[in-house]
Amino acid sequence: MKRRPGDIETQGDEIDALAAAINGLRGSDEVRAFLEDLCTPAELESMTDRWRVVPLLQEGIPYREIHERTQVSVTTIGRVARTLDRGAGGYDLAVRRSRGRAG
Repeated sequence: MKRRPGDIETQGDEIDALAAAINGLRGSDEVRAFLEDLCTPAELESMTDRWRVVPLLQEGIPYREIHERTQVSVTTIGRVARTLDRGAGGYDLAVRRSRGRAG
């Protein structure tokens, strides 16, 4: 059964279990295999679209230029930008770690 968007707060234990499963994986090959099993192709496309625009937003590139470069919708770019501003900090941490600068 699909939950309503507001229900994310009530899923704390389930999100923790998923995070623990991801944390237990070793290396990008294992993470990729897990993501391919867990997600539909459309979900993977959505997540990779979001991830592709993160560094461009951090560089201060305008939304329209990001759209022209990536073909990611301006709406998605705006959502990622809001998350970078007001989210839990996961994007920033992942960028730092993927560049070899743990934070």
